[in-house]
Amino acid sequence: MKKNMGSADRTIRFLIAALIVVLFFTHVISGTVGFVLLILAGVFVLTSILTWCPIYTILGINSCGMKKG
Repeated sequence: MKKNMGSADRTIRFLIAALIVVLFFTHVISGTVGFVLLILAGVFVLTSILTWCPIYTILGINSCGMKKG
């Protein structure tokens, strides 16, 4: 797995995940939608830690800023 996420993407994903978690535990979002968003937040955190996004790979996106080749 080559890195395909830059630091800006990672930061944005962490912030979105944190927001979702706070909204879930303060009962602003709940039910099925809340659990789906909580799972999405987990995916965001995991992809941020790995610095690799499978959807970016499929779409050919690379925001890492590393030189190719």
